[in-house]
Amino acid sequence: MGSFYLVSVALGLGMIVIGAGIGIGRLAAAAAEGIARQPSAATQITGAVNLPLFLLEGVAILAEVFALLVLLQHPGVS
Repeated sequence: MGSFYLVSVALGLGMIVIGAGIGIGRLAAAAAEGIARQPSAATQITGAVNLPLFLLEGVAILAEVFALLVLLQHPGVS
């Protein structure tokens, strides 16, 4: 039962990292495409992209912390 618990937390952490990576990659690709189409608006596009990137990173870090807290609350893990 303990190994199932560890595997499920590991899979959860993997999905968190993969999801955040995909989200950040798509956002950065859209920003790069927008800057390529209209280079004069690069500062506005960069400014508009920074906040969602920071929020996405924060959510991913919080999810990782919560998953590790769940792991540490298991009685079989010391």
